[in-house]
Amino acid sequence: QVHLAESGGGSVQVGGSLRLSCTTSGYQYSSGCLAWFRQAPGKEREGVAALYINGGSLFYADSVRGRFTISHDSAKNTVYLQMNSLKPDDTAMYYCAAETEDLRWRPILGQLSRLPEERFGYWGQGIQVTVSS
Repeated sequence: QVHLAESGGGSVQVGGSLRLSCTTSGYQYSSGCLAWFRQAPGKEREGVAALYINGGSLFYADSVRGRFTISHDSAKNTVYLQMNSLKPDDTAMYYCAAETEDLRWRPILGQLSRLPEERFGYWGQGIQVTVSS
């Protein structure tokens, strides 16, 4: 059974930093895509960042490019989201997600305009990030 557990959220002031962690267990897809999504109150969930476990291009939403960095530690089965220069608009519930295994879906992540949420079949419970001015 696949389980994703996020940690590291909290409250921070504008311009501050946070690092989110997501530890996966039971996920056997060695070339799968791991991602961070977020959902702010009253808004749709959006993909923020993504990577392939075995390396390759990365995806970043335009709104976070240059401020957020996604990375993965295979030894710890953990994906991170380093968030710098945080803004009030970054306030949201952040979710870790893992791709449902599909060898036919191997896009160049950096060329995507958005992350297709329907490709991700495994989700964490979410963790709150609040940025105050």
